[in-house]
Amino acid sequence: MHTKFRVVSLSHRSAPVHIRELISLDEEAIQRLLLKLKDFFGVTDALVLSTCNRTEVYYSHELDLSVELIKLIGIERGLPDPVAYLDYFQILNEEKKAVTHLFRVSLGLEAQVVGDIQISNQVKRAYQMASDLTLAGPFLHRLMHTIFFSNKRVVQETAFRDGAASLSYATIELIESLTQNIFQPRILLIGVGEIGEDVARNMVHLPSAQVKITNRTQAKAEEIALPLGFEVIPFEACTSAMEEADVVVSSIRLPEPFITKKIVADFSIPSYKLFIDLSVPRSIETSVEELPGVVLYNVDTIRSKAGAALQNRLDAIPDVERILEESIEEFGTWQKEMVVSPTIQKLKQSLEQIRQEELSRYLKNVGEKEYGLIDKITKSMMQKILKAPVVQLRAACQRDKADEMIELITDLFNLEKSSQEK
Repeated sequence: MHTKFRVVSLSHRSAPVHIRELISLDEEAIQRLLLKLKDFFGVTDALVLSTCNRTEVYYSHELDLSVELIKLIGIERGLPDPVAYLDYFQILNEEKKAVTHLFRVSLGLEAQVVGDIQISNQVKRAYQMASDLTLAGPFLHRLMHTIFFSNKRVVQETAFRDGAASLSYATIELIESLTQNIFQPRILLIGVGEIGEDVARNMVHLPSAQVKITNRTQAKAEEIALPLGFEVIPFEACTSAMEEADVVVSSIRLPEPFITKKIVADFSIPSYKLFIDLSVPRSIETSVEELPGVVLYNVDTIRSKAGAALQNRLDAIPDVERILEESIEEFGTWQKEMVVSPTIQKLKQSLEQIRQEELSRYLKNVGEKEYGLIDKITKSMMQKILKAPVVQLRAACQRDKADEMIELITDLFNLEKSSQEK
């Protein structure tokens, strides 16, 4: 039975967030899952990708292991009936579709925010883990390096990765640009609802920043901040924390503004203080900008910036699709040639065996110099003899006639007998 590359995928396109959270795997769980694939099913190529938007298992096997994989994921997550979630998974057992899917995911075409660069780094980490566990054979190695080269082309040849296309990442980009002259900028994030949580997770892209998080429900703030290495402060201490901060990001939902001109007027602002209001309705009074040293950005300004970047990315999709098609075609060519590789190796070994036998038979008494010259001549002859059948085998791959040519050359050079005699 022929081994095929397959994928079992659960993503934001097929499952709501509460289901994605149930299925999501941490690094230790991914490692255990990979080892089970290796030990229980003899899988040699496997890659597990788990992010906030998707959990996917890519693997090569003769059989469709999708149900078994979903059960294994369920065991890792402690789900009583994991098969009940089967309908949320997309199962691709056709190799070309599975390969195309991994390309699209890695390039950011399937991301919730089109062109998201984070997914590229997440795929690299997943590949590194697979390699570390010796679960990346020649097929997966070649596939991943083709994908990495495609990513490089996308960056160099298109506008697909230009600008920040999500509200949260546009916020981070804004903070980075306005605090580049501040050593270890102090950032306070108020509120960790959906947008606030997304901003918090993107704060890791500001490695020198000192981030503090506060929320009306402290447990929620701790749940998000602590794994990221950020400090949590009590909500009652919010005003003093605002005064200390260089940047205040407000993502708190209240009927009236939470940060008023009166509160900010009491702050000592030696140079400037940046306020970013991501709330709807607004949580910062617009009049705070009248105070010396205060700079205010609201959600509309940032969303407009993100929207323009997103449109540029959408306009670049045809160019990305062209690169994707070219790369998949290149990988397909390599894959076809891999089919004939064992036959080429057998042919080389068979001819080399004949060469060595003839050298041993007729050159027993020649000197070292003469032996070296004859060895060189016969090697050159063998390479020239090999050239025609190798070219024909590779050409047959492109015509999808590889099996016929393999059979012809195997019979012509009696390769089956040669391999059995070893």
